[in-house]
Amino acid sequence: MNQNNKPRERKIGTKQTTERKPLIDPRYKNLVYTIAVIVVIAIFFIINNSQSEPQQGPYPPNIQASETQDAFQGKTAASFVLPKTDGTQLKLADYKGKVVIVDFWATWCPPCRKGIPDLIDLKKKYGPQGLEVIGISVDMDNTKSEVVPFIKQYGINYPVVYGNDDVRMNYGGIASIPTSFIIDKEGKIAASFEGLTDKANYEKEIKKLL
Repeated sequence: MNQNNKPRERKIGTKQTTERKPLIDPRYKNLVYTIAVIVVIAIFFIINNSQSEPQQGPYPPNIQASETQDAFQGKTAASFVLPKTDGTQLKLADYKGKVVIVDFWATWCPPCRKGIPDLIDLKKKYGPQGLEVIGISVDMDNTKSEVVPFIKQYGINYPVVYGNDDVRMNYGGIASIPTSFIIDKEGKIAASFEGLTDKANYEKEIKKLL
């Protein structure tokens, strides 16, 4: 047989395989995953807290303002008798001779929650000089039970009463909260604020009236 006619043998070359190292060292895998989770949580926290809250909280449906708050300035504040959270009655007439901040708010309102510490500070600072603060809760039946725990949680140092339709309409309907009024020693409305306002705005008016 002609050796030239022998079938050629195909040599199968052996490929050199290199062992691929894992992207994350198994020894530190759990640590890396833990750090990654913490970073993600931190990013969400920063984003969530960097977003500004609205200055006004929405009011329950079908409530319409009868007058703008500015229309009340200089007028005698509407008198009211409302139940306090401790079961007793609060009469606005008993506060004549005092400068009074009347604040309409609710537990479910973010701007209200943000502004309440300012009212607490104002009561501490100017209470000895004759300032009083009255919180009028407009919480409905579904959140009314949360008012007393809320008072304890925030350390509210002024009386809180439960509002009704009459007092809301007598103060313009209160289309959004918080809405607050500053009443002078003669019982007249000296200023009003619709929405969250800076503590300095309260102080500016209070100092003129005390």
